[in-house]
Amino acid sequence: MENTNLENSYAIEMLNITKRFPGIIANDNITLQLKKGEIHALLGENGAGKSTLMSVLFGLYQPEEGIIKKNGKEVKINNPNDANDLGIGMVHQHFKLVECFTVLDNIILGVEPNKMGFLQKSAARKKVLELSEHYGLKIDPDALIEDITVGMQQRTEILKMLYRDNEILIFDEPTAVLTPQEISELMQILKNLAKEGKSILFISHKLQEIMAVADRCSVLRKGKYIGTVNTKDTTMAELSSMMVGRDVNFHVEKKPATPGEDILKIENLTVASKVHNNNAVKNVSLNVRAGEIVCIAGIDGNGQTEFIHALSGLEPAVSGKITLCGEDISKASIRERSLKGMSHIPEDRHKHGLVLDYSLEDNLVLQRYFEPEFTDKLGFLKRDNIRTYAERLIDEYDVRSGQGASTITRSMSGGNQQKAIIAREIDKAPNLLIAVQPTRGLDVGAIEFIHKQLVAQRDAGKAVLLVSLELDEVMDVPDRILVMYEGEIVGELDPKTTTEEELGLYMAGAKRKEESE
Repeated sequence: MENTNLENSYAIEMLNITKRFPGIIANDNITLQLKKGEIHALLGENGAGKSTLMSVLFGLYQPEEGIIKKNGKEVKINNPNDANDLGIGMVHQHFKLVECFTVLDNIILGVEPNKMGFLQKSAARKKVLELSEHYGLKIDPDALIEDITVGMQQRTEILKMLYRDNEILIFDEPTAVLTPQEISELMQILKNLAKEGKSILFISHKLQEIMAVADRCSVLRKGKYIGTVNTKDTTMAELSSMMVGRDVNFHVEKKPATPGEDILKIENLTVASKVHNNNAVKNVSLNVRAGEIVCIAGIDGNGQTEFIHALSGLEPAVSGKITLCGEDISKASIRERSLKGMSHIPEDRHKHGLVLDYSLEDNLVLQRYFEPEFTDKLGFLKRDNIRTYAERLIDEYDVRSGQGASTITRSMSGGNQQKAIIAREIDKAPNLLIAVQPTRGLDVGAIEFIHKQLVAQRDAGKAVLLVSLELDEVMDVPDRILVMYEGEIVGELDPKTTTEEELGLYMAGAKRKEESE
């Protein structure tokens, strides 16, 4: 008798789930049990099989082996509609919203209330506003998705689940694209949802967040189940070694910088905004020297993106001068900038970093395929050389994929896509490495590896310009911090002597360096 009660205390059980893809077992006999009303974290490295497992629960994939039970009864989930009927909702890592629709239209899409075929929007609006009030999810129902922040888009996704009365809520890497303020708001929202009796599965590899909100945490590594722990009985160090299989150093080891001459010099750079009439970047001057890491810190949306686009050649500047290794490159094309020694790890890896439907090897030679090593005199690609080169980088940077160099890049996990870009950009042996949020959405093992690569570039006498939204990274990696607020550099800080509080004041625009200095 006891056994039935125990079974019924689980909202969802995934028992012995196995899911295979070509060349890879993504989930290898995994069992996961979610209690009613708990926040259960799913932790693992990039490519450990977390998203695949949740996609099986949401009906996007069918497992080759294993069963799913809801409230102790076996269920079959053939597609996301079945999942919705069972009260299972999912917020995906890359949101599934219609850009040109309003918030309200996105929320009711697929379950539109109608009478005799006529849309009943006012009842829907009332319900959405009540839900948003009740759960502290403030939104503007009439705003278009393309005009609102990523944090607001995420709230729209959460309301979509609540509007459908979902009881089991899956969040796939929900904080990867949020600002620190939005993250703490989301944590509170998750706690409120659990208090209301919702059962939450929360995929993450940010250990602080898991410790802060999860009741229990299950760890996956390379597609296998490692174990489940109560967060109150564990530590971040224990979780990270369960996840990576070794101890991880959370602190960046580096010797003091010995900067040389200016590699990059920017004078009075002004860049227009695509969103409004004001300029996004206003009269910015800065320099980055050989052998130092300079970080541009700031809350998302303060001109960092436009600044980097102008610097890398993706957008024209309104005015100003950019000098690389003593040469004016203000009007140079992207390829010219690349050939003159600029490497760029872009903010949006899908849009500007990779051609997703190309193979991994073709992505690794994207900026060098025309060199004699990879193309013969008649213009034909030297496929064997490309394969050998790609395999060396895959090995050196531990890029994991189902079918090695010939894997289609779209099928790789986000973290491994990121490693591929980093391998390509660093292997060009640049004079200036621009790294924009290089560790966004990566696990602790990959973050440790990438930070080491940045420091190694600095120690080899290269100039590194880092743009980051992660406070830990801003405090730990660079030798100098420049804070950007509303398109201007408002402060220069020394990471050895500043505090997170002081940095936060500059980032929020509450403090700025005196003009007289």
